[in-house]
Amino acid sequence: MSEEPITRMDPVPEEEPAPERVSTLGLVLRAIFFLVIVWVGIRVFGWLVYETLGYLPAAVLSVFAASSLASVFVVRVYERGRLEDIGMGWGTQSTRQFWIGLGAGAVAAAAVTLFAVSLGLATFVKSTEPAMAFGFSKLFYVATLLLFGVVGEELMFRGYAFQLLAGSFGPWPVIPAFGVLFGAAHLWNTEVSSMGIANTALWGILLGFAMWRSGALWLPIGLHFGWNLALPLAGTKLSGITLGLSGYELSWSASTWLSGGAYGVEASVLTSAACLAMLAWLWRSRIERQPSLLLDARKEAAPEPPPPGDAD
Repeated sequence: MSEEPITRMDPVPEEEPAPERVSTLGLVLRAIFFLVIVWVGIRVFGWLVYETLGYLPAAVLSVFAASSLASVFVVRVYERGRLEDIGMGWGTQSTRQFWIGLGAGAVAAAAVTLFAVSLGLATFVKSTEPAMAFGFSKLFYVATLLLFGVVGEELMFRGYAFQLLAGSFGPWPVIPAFGVLFGAAHLWNTEVSSMGIANTALWGILLGFAMWRSGALWLPIGLHFGWNLALPLAGTKLSGITLGLSGYELSWSASTWLSGGAYGVEASVLTSAACLAMLAWLWRSRIERQPSLLLDARKEAAPEPPPPGDAD
C-alpha cells in the first residue's frame, strides 16, 4: 500500500485589521478628556510650585508641566505617537517658523506701542521703582518663564485636542471655537475687561490659523512668545500683569479704548488691528506646511481616485 505524498500548505498570511474608526462622539470625548487632564494638572502643579517659587513661576510652570505631561499621555495612548507627532518636532523648518513667528510677534507689539507714541497718545516715562529697573539676569529669567508659559499654552490650546478635531472636522469650526476657549481662559486675569477677552480670543484665532497653516506648533509659539516678550519691554502690561523689564513705562493720555486701561494695550483696538493685520499676513504668506499626524487624518482617510485607465 503506497503512501500518498503529503502536500505542505503554507499558512495564509492574515490581513492586518483596518484601523478602527473613532466616532464623532469619541473624538470629542478624547479632546475633552485631554483638556480636563490639563485643567486638573494645572491646579495640582500650581499649588506645588506656588508654595516654593511664588505666583508667576506657579502660573507659568503649572501650565507647561500639565500640558506637556497630558500631551505625552494622550498621544501615546490614543495615537501610539510622540510629541513630535503633534507639531513639537525640531528641525530646519521648525527653526525657521519659530524665528519668523518670533519676529512677527515682536514687530506687531512694537508697531502697536510706537504707533501710539508717534501720534502723541502715549509717552515713555522712566520708572522710579527699583523693581522696574532693567537687568540682564531679570530679562533672561522672565523671558525663560514666558517661553515655558507660551509652550504650555500652545500645547493646551493648539495641541492634541485642537489638532484632533481640526483634522477630523476641518479648521473653520475648530479654530474659532478654540479661540473663544483661549479667551475664556483669561477671564480671571488681573484687571480683565471685555475688550481684553475679545482680543485674546482674536489672538487665539490667529494662533490657531498659524498652527493650521504651518502644520506644527513652532510658528504659533514664535508669534505668541515674540508678542509676550516685546510688550513688557515696551513698558506696557501683559494681560493685566506688570513685569517691568525695560525700566520704562508707557504712560497714556488717550481713552481706554485706545490704551486698554488697567489691563494694558491688549485691551485696545490697536491690538485688534494688529491681530487682523497678522491674519492677513498669514493668509497671503507662503508657509511650507509640515506633515501632521492629526491634521492630515482626513486626507489619509479619504480614498484616492483610481488612476486614468484603471476604472472598470
